[in-house]
Amino acid sequence: MPLSNRGEKNLSTTATQTIETQTLEEICINTLRFLSADAVQNANSGHPGLPMGAAAMAYALWTRFLKFNPKDPKWFDRDRFILSAGHGSMLLYSLLYLTGYDLPLDEIKRFRQWGSKTPGHPERGHTVGVEVATGPLGQGFGNAVGIAIAEAWFAARFNRPGHEIINHYTYGICGDGDLMEGVSQEAASLAGHLELGKLIFLYDSNHISLAGATSLCFTEDVGKRFEAYGWHTRHIENGNDVEAISAAIQEAQRVTNKPSLILVHTHIGYGAPEKQDTFEAHGNPLGEAELAAAKKNLGWPTLDKFYLPEDSVNFFRQAIGKGAKAQQDWQNRFEAYKKAFPKEAAELEQVIAGRLPGNWKSDLPKWKPDDKPLATRAAGGQVMNAIAKYIPNIMGGSADLNPSTNTAIKGEGDFQPPDTKGGAQGAVGGVWGYAGRNVAFGVREHAMGAAVNGMAAHGGLLPFSATFLVFSDYMKPSIRLGALSGLKCFYVFTHDSVGVGEDGPTHEPIEQLAGLRAIPGLNVLRPADATETAECWAVAIEHDGPTLFALTRQHVPHLDRKNAKNIDVSKGAYILSEADGGTPDVILIGTGSEVSLCMKAQEKLKGYSVKARVVSMPGWNLFEKQDESYRETVLPKSIKKRVTVEAGATYGWDRWATDEGTIIGIDHYGASAPGDQIMKHFGFTSEHVTSAALKLLGRDEEASKEFGSDTTNVAPTAPHEGHS
Repeated sequence: MPLSNRGEKNLSTTATQTIETQTLEEICINTLRFLSADAVQNANSGHPGLPMGAAAMAYALWTRFLKFNPKDPKWFDRDRFILSAGHGSMLLYSLLYLTGYDLPLDEIKRFRQWGSKTPGHPERGHTVGVEVATGPLGQGFGNAVGIAIAEAWFAARFNRPGHEIINHYTYGICGDGDLMEGVSQEAASLAGHLELGKLIFLYDSNHISLAGATSLCFTEDVGKRFEAYGWHTRHIENGNDVEAISAAIQEAQRVTNKPSLILVHTHIGYGAPEKQDTFEAHGNPLGEAELAAAKKNLGWPTLDKFYLPEDSVNFFRQAIGKGAKAQQDWQNRFEAYKKAFPKEAAELEQVIAGRLPGNWKSDLPKWKPDDKPLATRAAGGQVMNAIAKYIPNIMGGSADLNPSTNTAIKGEGDFQPPDTKGGAQGAVGGVWGYAGRNVAFGVREHAMGAAVNGMAAHGGLLPFSATFLVFSDYMKPSIRLGALSGLKCFYVFTHDSVGVGEDGPTHEPIEQLAGLRAIPGLNVLRPADATETAECWAVAIEHDGPTLFALTRQHVPHLDRKNAKNIDVSKGAYILSEADGGTPDVILIGTGSEVSLCMKAQEKLKGYSVKARVVSMPGWNLFEKQDESYRETVLPKSIKKRVTVEAGATYGWDRWATDEGTIIGIDHYGASAPGDQIMKHFGFTSEHVTSAALKLLGRDEEASKEFGSDTTNVAPTAPHEGHS
């Protein structure tokens, strides 16, 4: 909206000022503005408005408060900075370059170009100094809540009187778009409840979004909303007032029992005479003429691109020495800590380095084929608890579903504010408080996914989340960013098929597995029974990246492995039961609860003198990565008669079924009825699998005999078709 409508003076009218009359501080802030705007213009693509408007608050934070070492970007006790408004990425890249990170100026000049280290939105692992991948609005905000959770946990677990070795802040810059998105609202609610006092966000409140003024759609009082969440808030009317911004940050640091939101009222595209305070400054380059006019307006001495005043660069580069000193001071304190608390120091060093204890598999539960059937969600809970006894940095929670997902870590307390009454007694500080390992995320799947990613990005934690598989739809953006970033975390999903039963179609996943398997870099595992669940967890613990579990609500039998060959779940698929008497006539391939149907069908087929091999395929993604020779041992190209069985969408199964195979699946929504009835009605029975195999072998009459005259429960067995 026009400046006059906002009741503020036009802060960009400074044409009479020259660089000679500006303070070093003003020069440094304008250096941030024009390095960013030049890069956007050079690329002819990007978002110049945020960097130009938010430069002063970024300058205040990075030069006066942020604790970091540009020469050791992964120093564990550094402050974390999250640019949640990731479209303003050039602001972050400018800060990284100017403060001395290994991000050369040539990479700034190659902004948004092929192979550059400065992509359009920040990517963790791609650009040094980028803590999390941001861009999808609100995700960075949720990540920051997870990072703050991690800091609080480490401080509670490892700090001792006189030895404060974990003490860092999580700072962020967010924008209007971030705070419109639902994920940030869930995350803010959670952070307020948890009283995360070391979480401080600067809100770039410029009243402009990509399509126009925010008055079109966003008129609430954000400050009051955050106060209702339990946040400390402050308003800064002049976004260029470095002293006021600094005072607000100092005040936020003193408020130790509330996260803080500092609402900084800024001008998008600050200094651009025609485009300041308009949506044209948001998502497009200013244009050569407007950029030149902005430089003249702010007293910049040259129109040349990428001009960097020497005094400004030298000032920013002081961060190198300051950071080295801060880290060395910490290292000295850590050495004293090691002498006073050698056991705790050894544990901390181990988890920071990502090393696993040598005995972490010691108590993995084991089952026998004749044991009572068990849901894989229940088995998963037993396995996770057995591992958590030895791996102290496994931590997480569910979306208010611990009784259903079986993901509570027993005896390890709830992660809650330290003064919470009635908490379980713990070894640290008398009550668990922030040392608890169970996070009650509440009914907030969006925030849970983003927070768990943040916990992993912080470093040192192996975090997990848990909810029903159908609600992976709520978490999809977070899961995708976790995979893009290679974050080592565990997404536990239970109630993985129409076997959910009475809850009906709204709670019965159909297409979710297919969609999740399509995410590059995501390890999706659907174990067949309790034993395979334990093996899948072992794979996940050793896997360098995110793993998603799909686990059953219903009980499944423990599978007999007496005829198995080369069992190795880490390869994604293996021969669970080899055919008797030579080369198989048909291969039965299943995942999860449907593998038991394949095993029963194998026995039935023996009565028809059919040799069937059963392949369990818990991990498509892992099997795809194996070399051709291994895949050939499991699924030989010469055996084209194959039946695949999974209580989910048939999409993608044609790869494993071949043109001569049959896919048994479900390409429609489920129903509300007892789970076993639904499975039978939709054709997930050993009889149907047997019939499908016989039909592939041209034995239609015998296939029909397997079902008798009642075909009500028979799903189609034509190649590549699911039940309809």
